[in-house]
Amino acid sequence: MSDQIQFIVEKLNQEPFRKNYNLITFDSLESMQLLQLLNDVLGEIDPKHAVDIREELPEQTAKRMLSLLGILKYKPPGSISDLSAFRQGLVTGSKPVIHPVLHWLLQRTNELKKRAYLARFLVKLEVPAEFLQDDTVADINKQYEELMEAFKNLHKECEQLKTSGLSTAEIRRDISAMEEEKDQLIKRVERLKKRVETVQNHQRMLEIARQLRLEKEREESLAQQKQEQKNQLFHAEQRLQRAQLQLKEMHHAVVDSKPESLMKKLEEEINFNSYLVTEKIPRELESKKNSTYFLQKVVAEPAMSQSDLNALEIKINEVNAQINQLIEKRMMKYEPIDSKFSMYRQQASIISRKKEAKAEELQAAKEEMASAERQMLQKTNQAHELEGSEVLKGDEFKHYVNKLRSKNTFYKKKRLEIAEITAEYGILQRTEELLKQRHEAIQQQLQAIEHKKGISGYSYTQEELERVSAVKSEMDEMKGRTLDNMSEMVKKLNIMVAEKKASLAPVIKELRQLRQKCQELTQECDEKKIQYDSCAAGLESNRSTLEQEVKGLLEECVQEESNYHYINCMKRNLEIQLQRAKEEMKAYVSPDPQERRKAIREQYTRMILEQENLGKKLREKQKVVRESHGPNMKQIKMWQDFEQLMECKRECFLKQQNQTAIGQVIQEGGKDRLVL
Repeated sequence: MSDQIQFIVEKLNQEPFRKNYNLITFDSLESMQLLQLLNDVLGEIDPKHAVDIREELPEQTAKRMLSLLGILKYKPPGSISDLSAFRQGLVTGSKPVIHPVLHWLLQRTNELKKRAYLARFLVKLEVPAEFLQDDTVADINKQYEELMEAFKNLHKECEQLKTSGLSTAEIRRDISAMEEEKDQLIKRVERLKKRVETVQNHQRMLEIARQLRLEKEREESLAQQKQEQKNQLFHAEQRLQRAQLQLKEMHHAVVDSKPESLMKKLEEEINFNSYLVTEKIPRELESKKNSTYFLQKVVAEPAMSQSDLNALEIKINEVNAQINQLIEKRMMKYEPIDSKFSMYRQQASIISRKKEAKAEELQAAKEEMASAERQMLQKTNQAHELEGSEVLKGDEFKHYVNKLRSKNTFYKKKRLEIAEITAEYGILQRTEELLKQRHEAIQQQLQAIEHKKGISGYSYTQEELERVSAVKSEMDEMKGRTLDNMSEMVKKLNIMVAEKKASLAPVIKELRQLRQKCQELTQECDEKKIQYDSCAAGLESNRSTLEQEVKGLLEECVQEESNYHYINCMKRNLEIQLQRAKEEMKAYVSPDPQERRKAIREQYTRMILEQENLGKKLREKQKVVRESHGPNMKQIKMWQDFEQLMECKRECFLKQQNQTAIGQVIQEGGKDRLVL
């Protein structure tokens, strides 16, 4: 953890940040300062994010940072629950969340800058399927995808040009070498011009030489065209041979077969293709459409948490259980045990499943056979391009192996002869060196004798005179030559060309050896590369195990840190409680009554006395209520009877009022009379 913080501080103190932090000041940064620092690093990677987080809401800041981290392919450690904690920590500016992000960003700043730049053009804008039904929108979307592909190709070409370019020092050296060669060629041309100007009809000779050069170039181009046409003819012959071989194989296949077997084979193929077209492919297409519809529906819905997913899984299990129960009820209701249709249905379903499985196996076998044929054709073409002949089979290959063995023995014999010639060449070279040494010794003796006789330089002067006379005779002969001299010049040019070819022959031979050596080195490089890949795979597996261990140790460290903070908080709480207890004891034993009243024990004592007095009053009140309960209940009963009596009188009064309204009852002589 300390190494991580130290790396972050070192990177932040460098260009382009220059924060001048140390470990203490960086560790003492608040959450808002940490978020602003993270935003500055993201702004250095992508300039669009160079903003002040105080000018936007925390939710907007977290959303913007999460989107950029997703584009940069940052993977926070932990599971889905940890991802929610990561989002929360990013919003609040938590150090355990911000520090790993800063460490990851500062480790690969240049790579992330390039990724952020490419994301501006390569992050595809998803258009809903219903909008793509419109022709205009579909055309614009197609143009958008084509432009994206064009940008990818251009970026790849640009990167290739950056990596494959030569260095400026090599280019300067090549230019200086070519300038030196140019100066030498110019000097040689001037010397030749001076020589030729003394010759008669030199203009005509130059014209003839120019025509000769043009004809030679034309001859070379014609030879090249001839070689290309030979290659084309060879490839055409190879294609013809392959076609004839295929035709021969087809003839052999047809000769042994009968029309009935061919018709049967065709019928089987037609049945298989019709099964694919009518049953298998429509079913697969329908399943693909359904899965696509459900996937689009899932994409259109908002993001779901782990609790939502658990609820959906529980619901799916319940629905599956209900479906199984309904199927069992239906089978018990409509398919009794003694029914024979169930057996036939099971057999039919088993046969259909077997049919589908066999059809898939047949289709897979056909695809595998087609891929094998394509690979065989590709390998055959590669062999033709490399060897220039047909691939040998059977007896031809054995004959070719025997021929190679005979050539190998012949090669070994020639190699021994070359070794003998090389040894003899070494002996002759040594003899030549000895003769040169003797010649030099004789020359020194001759010079000493000339010096002794007083005629030093006589032999050299004689040689010079002979050379000058020879040059003079040559110049005279050159002046006397005409067209014959021109033909002789042409012969010399031809001889020079032959000499150049002869001088280039060992170089070409050496080049062939170097090519063979290059092939051997390439093969060795491939073997080393395979070893490197295997070693890298082993190291990668070791690295993954070490990463898992480091991850577990980091989690353990975080757990221990949380335990430390929890214990520290508990310690602080206990210290506060101990301090309060000390203050309480001090106030309790204080002689000052005012201080003693502030003690919690005195306060609780007063509260207990008040509650005891209140309870005593309530008990006295309860006693009074119990004593007056019987009379009060009797009084309530009397009032209820009185209320019923008054209600009865009221009803009688109302009835009497209704009767007087209809008629009048008169009592006379012990009789009642109703007068209307």
